[in-house]
Amino acid sequence: MRRTEEDLRSTLSRIDGRGYPAYRDLRGSWMLPQFTLEVRHVQGDPFAAPSRVAVILDPDRAGFDPKTLSNASRRTAISCLLARKFAHRARATRARRTGSGRSGEVTMLEPGQVVLPNTAVLIGSDGSVEARFTIGLPAAGRRILGRQATTLLLETLPALVARTLVCGAHSPVQLNRHAEVNEDADHMRAQLGKFGLVAFIANGSLLPRRSGIDDRSLKDNRAVLFNSPPSLEVTLERLNSPPLAGMGIPRGVSLLVGGGYHGKSTVLDAVAQGVYNHRPGDGREWVVTDPTATKIQAEDGRSVAGVDISPFISTLPGGQDTTCFTTTNASGSTSQAAGIIEALEAGSRLLLIDEDTSATNFMIRDRRMQALIKGDDEPITPFIDRVQSLYRDAGASTLLVIGGSGDYLDVADLVLGMVRYEAHDLTAEARSVAAAHPTGRAVHGAPATWPWRHRCPDARSIRPWRGRKQSHIKVPSRAAVEFGNDRIDLTGIRQIALRAQARAIALSLAHLQQFMGAGMAVEDILEAMRTLLESEGLDALEPARTGDLAMPRTQEIAATLARLRTLTLTGAQS
Repeated sequence: MRRTEEDLRSTLSRIDGRGYPAYRDLRGSWMLPQFTLEVRHVQGDPFAAPSRVAVILDPDRAGFDPKTLSNASRRTAISCLLARKFAHRARATRARRTGSGRSGEVTMLEPGQVVLPNTAVLIGSDGSVEARFTIGLPAAGRRILGRQATTLLLETLPALVARTLVCGAHSPVQLNRHAEVNEDADHMRAQLGKFGLVAFIANGSLLPRRSGIDDRSLKDNRAVLFNSPPSLEVTLERLNSPPLAGMGIPRGVSLLVGGGYHGKSTVLDAVAQGVYNHRPGDGREWVVTDPTATKIQAEDGRSVAGVDISPFISTLPGGQDTTCFTTTNASGSTSQAAGIIEALEAGSRLLLIDEDTSATNFMIRDRRMQALIKGDDEPITPFIDRVQSLYRDAGASTLLVIGGSGDYLDVADLVLGMVRYEAHDLTAEARSVAAAHPTGRAVHGAPATWPWRHRCPDARSIRPWRGRKQSHIKVPSRAAVEFGNDRIDLTGIRQIALRAQARAIALSLAHLQQFMGAGMAVEDILEAMRTLLESEGLDALEPARTGDLAMPRTQEIAATLARLRTLTLTGAQS
């Protein structure tokens, strides 16, 4: 039955003053003059999680120029722009709450600085727009405030839609800029392989962030814009603007060196986040990185399930097998070794490592320590003795922040120095220093064998249920997931940009079960999940069609699976 604005007005008048459950009469679709309103879930009371609703605009009502939305990259950019504007405008309604609990609250996923496919605003190839958000239906105590609900749904909401979700709410310049920047960033990232690069940082990029909890650019006159050393400068083409010059980081082993507080970690963090596109004005719009890049760190206490860490650690006390290493309480060195192997398993072609978050004994053993502790008594082959093999034999480059060990100069293909936030190519100077001051350290460990063994997870160890509840998945923050009876710590997975990504990752874990079977290795399962998300989108993860998911990478799904403490393997490894 077609229900109209007058039907909605009449329904709200009829249930005015009744108990809160009467709001369930709103469920379903309402054909309003400007858009279709879908009430998909009604909250149980005014203090519960708000009601889930959607606004759907047909192409004519949305009014976007087909050229602006001509491909997926452009549509993603515009969807994030609309979601960002809607979320910002909606916050103003919170100051005008009408009633108890969450009454009058309107909330949408805030995309932040990154530009990712999400479920807050979906734009079809035909130009239709579907916006998903939550509304706190007004009540006094647990009695419905019908008049206030009428104002909210038939006045406040249409005004909010008109100011944020239609073409006329944005200037043509703004729309084109968002679409073109995102399309150009994708085009530039696709050129990295052609030039033999793993990352590119455009001249004029503003890399520093406001704080560890504020990802916006540092608006400070003291902030130094990035500029490439002449020897590393390359030019990438853009589809919508002139070519752009900047620093290309080549494949191989690259070091970021320099004194403390000179910008080394800032550059590394920018490269790590360059796996995502960023909104215009972020400062990192033109920082693009190999999309498989993974940041690795030591994580004391994390769990590890059947990982072959033998390229780095040959034996452990008690004779524990390091070709199938399992623990619920990894050390710094074993966790970092496992993280590297897991990253390779997930297809990473670039490892990003900062010595400040690494295990020292995993990274280096200098000449004196080698003399004191003989080779047979030291099971760890340090990263310095594997980093070249990782590139040469496993195809994984490394970008490493190092400030305390000059031994790495012997294995570096590129040495990039940060001096007062300015980049300098110090490769030639570093080689001269290495030749003039030989360390005398010996290479430790036999040649490594890559790739690794294939791990086959047991589907029965993926347990999203809790008690009688078939699915208990909660994501209190970007840094943690409640999955069944397990709590997964995500603090060591540094490239998760949004809580909405963490939620999509948690839901992905539950879906991985359907791909698990005899002989199905982790890499096969991850590829099946990637294909599912690429073909069906994020709604494949959740039939309820919520608006709080953002697209995760395969690398973060893999890293979260690896930290699931219930994870076990079948006997089909090889």
